Amino acid sequence: MNYAVTLSHLRLGAAAAAILVLTGCASTANNPQDPLEGYNRAMFTFNDAVDRTVLKPVATGYKNVVPGFAQTGVGNFFGNLSDAWSSVNNLLQGKPEQAGTDFGRVALNSTFGIFGLLDIASEAGMQKSDEDFGQTLGKWGVPSGPYLILPLLGPSTVRDTAALPADIGGDIWKYKEPANWRNIGAGIRVIDTRASLLDASGLLEDAALDRYEFLRDGYLQRRQSQVYDGDVPRQPVDEQ
Repeated sequence: MNYAVTLSHLRLGAAAAAILVLTGCASTANNPQDPLEGYNRAMFTFNDAVDRTVLKPVATGYKNVVPGFAQTGVGNFFGNLSDAWSSVNNLLQGKPEQAGTDFGRVALNSTFGIFGLLDIASEAGMQKSDEDFGQTLGKWGVPSGPYLILPLLGPSTVRDTAALPADIGGDIWKYKEPANWRNIGAGIRVIDTRASLLDASGLLEDAALDRYEFLRDGYLQRRQSQVYDGDVPRQPVDEQ
């Protein structure tokens, strides 16, 4: 099975499903940012079950077996690839200096950092920015729209869901050949990402009375901060 193509189709299908949900589901929530809370809670429960039975056990085994330096290398490698798309988005947002920094990070880490396995750029003071097309749309004034949980992909908004096709297209690993290397790498990427969140998810399970609300509010606040580069206006239009 072509994992990368399947994942792309899944994401696009999730985006289409989100649009159908928005047009066909009744509102059951009191939070104005989450008018689809009934659907979102059901999808949260589904995603959580998949995570507990599949992703979390695999990620735990990965973290316990794979040496720390190797895990760091995996994260650095895929982080280096994402810097290229981040550079494009910074340019689209009218931030040429940050775009140049991201491009410089890719150039430095891809050469002296051994194809991105070492994050030499961060040690040199070149800050990573992590920009995506959802943030770019927000910078252009596109409102976030309602909160939305996508099947398997987790928290999103209508705006971020609409941005998924561009983010998929901007992922350099999507074009890796041969396909078996691409598929293996995509699987490792998912597992490594989940492993990096194990400690945070453990604290969340212990501390949060309502994990759904905690994650929703945290996600929306984080995305708002990302769109405004940490300088969030007191009453941003359509972001409250």
